[in-house]
Amino acid sequence: MPTTTPRWHELADHVLGGGAITAADALAVLDSPDSELMEVVAAASRLRFAHFGNTVKVNYLVNLKSGLCPEDCFYCSQRLNSTAGILRYTWLDTEEAVTAARAGIAAGASRVCLVASGTGPSNREVGKVTDIIEAIKSDTPGVEVCACLGALKDGQAEKLCASGADAYNHNLNTAESHYEEICTTHTYADREHTVAQAHGAGLSACSGFIAGMGETREQLVELALDLRAKEVDSIPVNFLLPFDGTPLEGVDTLTPRDCLRILAMVRFIAPDTEIRVAAGRERHLGHLQGIALYVANSLFLGDYLTSEGQPGGEDLQMIADAGLEVLQRDQPAHAGVQADPATAAPVAAPARRDEKVAIRTRGAGTSEPANA
Repeated sequence: MPTTTPRWHELADHVLGGGAITAADALAVLDSPDSELMEVVAAASRLRFAHFGNTVKVNYLVNLKSGLCPEDCFYCSQRLNSTAGILRYTWLDTEEAVTAARAGIAAGASRVCLVASGTGPSNREVGKVTDIIEAIKSDTPGVEVCACLGALKDGQAEKLCASGADAYNHNLNTAESHYEEICTTHTYADREHTVAQAHGAGLSACSGFIAGMGETREQLVELALDLRAKEVDSIPVNFLLPFDGTPLEGVDTLTPRDCLRILAMVRFIAPDTEIRVAAGRERHLGHLQGIALYVANSLFLGDYLTSEGQPGGEDLQMIADAGLEVLQRDQPAHAGVQADPATAAPVAAPARRDEKVAIRTRGAGTSEPANA
């Protein structure tokens, strides 16, 4: 019987040859049957390994200011009038922020992401963040720093860049056609503007989305194509955490297989872009997290902004178990040093999908050790 190349590998061949997939191709990835899921993953992984080799970039979040946000993003535990039982605190001082960052860096993170809730920073608050960036860079030369502070005013992106910031994160979150269904206090265009400001100031633009907020498959494709058109440098792919006390409480529509298809669709659309499997991966991917790393080439280590992740040592063990290597700060993208399994924390059982979101109660803003 003659052999044929599966259509997903034909699609990968097209992309590896410099072609771009269409919206119809991307939708077909999302609609692929379970019987072809591993072929979809295998084809997408060819693009991942062609551009990023055997490495996984490890990122670490530091929540500089938690809660008390005036925006009404329906998914967010820090939103206006949220009753989620999260940590709420005002700005960390520079020493606290450096200490929090140091925990993630010591565990292997090559990028620290500094995040603050709110519509956007004042110029005085930008000054606080630039002080923190300079202190982190002085403490650990070579580490990358990404800021995520909300909508920027004119000149603020330039100040962050001058202080040593490498990147700015501002997620589009969902498709433009769906945006009014998840937020009313600002628009999709507002978010686009900040992404453009970051790029224009010379910062690496980091912008992604949250899947599972009631969007259609067509809207997921719409959004991924828009991110490609904006030429963002990294795409965090989050999966909705349905916090109690938010309008999306109890919404839980994704399966682990859906999540793999979403990651593969983004990889086909943006083959040479850093794709970061982000918040919600533990809950939604479960035991398939390791497989996701054959499509994504980046992850967040340990805890998120207001929710707990799996132990940092377990993240490192997962990377090692997949035969992948942690990207080091002083090495190019196709090289790395394999994580040492001996340093990994005991493996914890993954959270049950019917359990409540585990609220972060450790690390930044507390006296408890960070999960790193």
